[in-house]
Amino acid sequence: MSSIAVGGGGAAAAALIGVREIEGKGRALVASQPLRAGEILLRDSPILVYSALPFVIPPPPEQHHRISYCYCANCFRVLPPPSSSTTLLSCPICPDNQAQNQVLFCSPRCQTTALASSHSPWVCQALTYLRACPSPLLKHDRQVQARYLVAAYNLSDISPPSFRTLLSLQGECLSAAADNHAAMFLHSLISSLSPPPHSSLELTAALLAKDKLNAFGLMEPFAKDRERSVRAYGIYPRASFFNHDCLPNACRFDYVDANHPDADHNTDIIVRAIHDVPQGREICLSYFPVNLKYSDRQRRLREDYGFICECDRCKVEANWSDNDEDEEMMGSNGYLNEAMDEDFDENTEDYDRGDPAATGDSDFPHAYFFLTYMCNRNNCWGTLAPLPPSSGDAPFSGMECNVCGNLKRFDELMGGDVLV
Repeated sequence: MSSIAVGGGGAAAAALIGVREIEGKGRALVASQPLRAGEILLRDSPILVYSALPFVIPPPPEQHHRISYCYCANCFRVLPPPSSSTTLLSCPICPDNQAQNQVLFCSPRCQTTALASSHSPWVCQALTYLRACPSPLLKHDRQVQARYLVAAYNLSDISPPSFRTLLSLQGECLSAAADNHAAMFLHSLISSLSPPPHSSLELTAALLAKDKLNAFGLMEPFAKDRERSVRAYGIYPRASFFNHDCLPNACRFDYVDANHPDADHNTDIIVRAIHDVPQGREICLSYFPVNLKYSDRQRRLREDYGFICECDRCKVEANWSDNDEDEEMMGSNGYLNEAMDEDFDENTEDYDRGDPAATGDSDFPHAYFFLTYMCNRNNCWGTLAPLPPSSGDAPFSGMECNVCGNLKRFDELMGGDVLV
């Protein structure tokens, strides 16, 4: 097993997790030593970040309700409203001067960085052309794919080593008719933009496959009164090794809008252990909110990633009907119903605050997880992970939600019955 470096963690941190081939899963990340709850397992920087917004954003009166923010075209932080005193910088090359479609930057630093890399003159030309493209690009998913291909082909020109890393990621050319049609259409579109000379239909199809299996969404800020959408997607080469589990033992955090001490790293992601993990166990993330019911999880995994999940939770829930799951486990708000909550409270002493797999509850292996590690804030459904341990032997004292950012003391979650 080969170890994988943890950004900024030094040699000791690099030994926390390693890459191993697992039958039926391919490459996976496993614990190289016993891991503590809250421990930072990986910091990863993207080799590619591209916007998930539509090419043409309607003016506010006609704007779709989900388009609520504008973002810097380099760091993807939320931009202040036009009424603020902050001066925003536009791209000096892009010919599109309509205010709602301008490419904007939050600072001279971001503008300079982007113009020398991700927003090159060729990207300006490509995005201008695509905004005026006829009906086939009216579909939002096609627009996002086109943005990705522009970013990927631009990466091949400005950073060949990073482009080779992108091509090395998992993801074979897909054979579905819809995927082939998308590749053919998008390749003909990109080819008309005079991209780098090595472009081909085969390469375009390969790039789309890499994106489908490896892109991480950077979400817009949390709001309790509406659904969040994706502001941008990033390709994180080391984080792409994490496989999925419907009861994950790790979760990822991003702090895009935070005042990061290194302005170039605000799109980094951090993966932390949710609970204690024994040596040799695979480290898995959930590719979507953990409160989704069995049929919805399987549909998304099949359509988006091309596999059927056979994790412990799915093996149990495969024998339930959707009505059984809704009535026995989850209320209408996506959380455990009161009966299950009360039953769990009566038997709290039977559970280990570490690995939920150690509870031995084969009928409801996820009851402990939902009550301990799922945020109960309205419209959130995020995953809670302990704050990083402050010292070698100190117990964790708080939990952080990876969606809304809420911080909670551990005794608040468990009614004071568990060590804080």
